[in-house]
Amino acid sequence: MCIKCGDSLHDTIDVSHDSNYTKSLRRTSSIIMWDKCKAPLLLVILFIVAGDANDCVPRNFGQGSIVCVCNATYCDELPDSNPKVPENGTFYWYVSSKEGLRLSMSQARMGSCQNSNTDTVLHIDTSRKYQTILGFGGAFTDSVGINIKNLSEATQDQLIRAYYGSTGSRYSLARIPIAGTDFSTRPYTYDDVAGDVSLQNFSLAQEDYDYKIPYLRKAIELNPDVKFFSAAWSAPPWMKTNDRINGFGFLRKDYYQVYANYIVKFLDAYKSNGIDVWAVSTGNEPLNAYVPFDRLNTMGWTPDTLADWVANYAGPTLAASTHNGTQILVLDDQRIELPWFVNKVFEDKTAKNYIVGTAVHWYTDSFTSPILLDLTHNGSPDKFILMTEACTGAGALDYPKVSLGSWSRGQEYILSIIQYMNHWAIGWVDWNIALDTTGGPNWIQNYVDSPIIVNADADEFYKQPMYYALKHFSRFVGRGSIRISITDTNSVKATAFVTPSDEVVVVLYNNDTQKKNIVLNDPKRNPICLELPAYSMNTIIYAQ
Repeated sequence: MCIKCGDSLHDTIDVSHDSNYTKSLRRTSSIIMWDKCKAPLLLVILFIVAGDANDCVPRNFGQGSIVCVCNATYCDELPDSNPKVPENGTFYWYVSSKEGLRLSMSQARMGSCQNSNTDTVLHIDTSRKYQTILGFGGAFTDSVGINIKNLSEATQDQLIRAYYGSTGSRYSLARIPIAGTDFSTRPYTYDDVAGDVSLQNFSLAQEDYDYKIPYLRKAIELNPDVKFFSAAWSAPPWMKTNDRINGFGFLRKDYYQVYANYIVKFLDAYKSNGIDVWAVSTGNEPLNAYVPFDRLNTMGWTPDTLADWVANYAGPTLAASTHNGTQILVLDDQRIELPWFVNKVFEDKTAKNYIVGTAVHWYTDSFTSPILLDLTHNGSPDKFILMTEACTGAGALDYPKVSLGSWSRGQEYILSIIQYMNHWAIGWVDWNIALDTTGGPNWIQNYVDSPIIVNADADEFYKQPMYYALKHFSRFVGRGSIRISITDTNSVKATAFVTPSDEVVVVLYNNDTQKKNIVLNDPKRNPICLELPAYSMNTIIYAQ
């Protein structure tokens, strides 16, 4: 940030977000402070905090498409103790930008802002509180495990730590598919023996033991408070009307109880492997069954059939099992189905009592308004909303599927997270946490992008802007944080929280080609004056 007096630069050097200079400062543990400008246009006193953070090792794939490279011996991270609660009168500021900053940290003093050129004043009201945050995370598909396993053990550890470690993103949620998905190398379920109504042939697949369970256990070691939730893409084909794992098929009514037993057997099997599942959804993307020629693993539901299955089979079966603490999520599909699908299910009061929340995916969000989230919340304010799947590169016209270092895809992530937070979501969960450079493997060639891309040949992985978009939230907005009121504008999007540590965390995105002078106005504190870089993600933290 450059401090200006009038239209000319103050006689000081701008080091706040210069990565090379910052590294030098960290090595020498120097502290730089600026005197306030003589002209009272904008008062900001800024200094770099000495620390032991590892900075990004950038690799540019052209036109400013920058990734941070990690390998067996090095990966960028923040200190375990970071962030500490800022001293009164100061705040922390973390910036990632299209130009190449990646969670670059500064500390500044609050002060009176009297800048006639200020572009935006954002008003914070900590007394206006909304939903309580559950957390952020990603999914452990077979493809994720395949890619992680292709790395050396040391690099594997770096990757899992980058997400779930105290020096990484501090993810607190993880999604586990029940059997296979398209992000597997083959279609399968846990009982593919036709007519096995007693489920005697039920067993986890080798993929669970090779590609899921080992890395889920590592996540638990890094964060014992991680919550796992699961979804089945399809019941075994012999339980369905079309006898296929995909296509226009629905669960047969005579197998409703068998399928409920199948879900409980999955919970039993994972628990025996040290993994307790916090919640299960009613099934991944049931609307896909209605899409002609779609090869995705899927099983269709209507609101009425789903309500029947939950009320009379899944709900009572779970309640009578040793997993009676496992929650049920409804829908697990696109926002375009809100609120009508959920409202229809909730007409069955028994089904509604068994369901704790609505799971939503983001793939039709560009065609729908976030007001649909508000309507869903307002219709059932006792039921939470959780965004459970998102990825870029999924569109038919998205090419390449993996766009290394794409800032625009990181921008899509942070704008989506801000929007979901501001419309009652309690969390935001990514799809595959790691894929290869083609966006797979995927048995139907449905390749997509991921926040981390693995290059197994070089035993390294790349953190993309999408990774940092999520980290600007997950690192600082812990479980139990409460969203509070903040204004924003078309060019500067904002959301804010109070954490269990009594800190205020503000996340901003400057969606403009130009830098923006803004003021954060919390009437309980002195103003915070910032110059947001063009196209930048910003997290600001101060004591309440």
